[in-house]
Amino acid sequence: MAEQSASDFGGAIDPQIFKQVQDDIDEDIKVRDEIRGLLKSLDKQERSIQSVLSRVHAVPASALPTLLASAKPSFDQQREILKELGTVASKYPYYKYNGLWSKEIQNASYGIVLAGWLGAFTPADEKPAEGRLMTIAEVGEQLGVRVNVKDIDVFHLTLEEYLHSLVTLIEELARLAVNSVTLGDYQRPMLISRFVKELHAGFQLLNLKNDSLRRRSDSIKYNVKKIEDVVYDLALRKLVSSSTAQPEAEK
Repeated sequence: MAEQSASDFGGAIDPQIFKQVQDDIDEDIKVRDEIRGLLKSLDKQERSIQSVLSRVHAVPASALPTLLASAKPSFDQQREILKELGTVASKYPYYKYNGLWSKEIQNASYGIVLAGWLGAFTPADEKPAEGRLMTIAEVGEQLGVRVNVKDIDVFHLTLEEYLHSLVTLIEELARLAVNSVTLGDYQRPMLISRFVKELHAGFQLLNLKNDSLRRRSDSIKYNVKKIEDVVYDLALRKLVSSSTAQPEAEK
């Protein structure tokens, strides 16, 4: 009888342990599927936003208000999806599932900081203009999510995700500097150069622990150089005043 009990776990192991484990696995799969479904919808809105904002490379600055207004419905939908995602994700420990959405929230943050740089989301007491850096708090407000939460397990935008979005912004502005010249806009590269240099200086103050972020931030200097080359070429061709371009043209 003792051998028979051992073979069927009689008294040694409660079969309910494995039943509970399977129930937990099934619940985990269910939650992951729900999150992935929301992320699929979020990705759709993000691609729509990027499709609109990418047109900045082909339109003059005067067309920006209309361009930014056309992205508003997608920004609104994105906020609603993030609200739903936050409701689901905040039921569980933050680090249990955050790997599923980290890249998506980086992309969402990038869309906000790019639109903000182009003049969207300007405070009521300011005139819309290019060249403004949105803070993490402002990005969180536009996304409808909390930011940099440390003491409770809730869905939020982390500092690392925000900084990743700023590195992506710099990469996009380097492209915009080149394409602005093609459009005959010689002042925008000057604005971009000053902005990116200041942002680069800010990153140099940071002691970054995140390996991926540290590697990406190290690449900022190459985009700074790319923009400097554009400005230097404009000055050389006397398309901008040498006094204005001199700080950017220095090697």
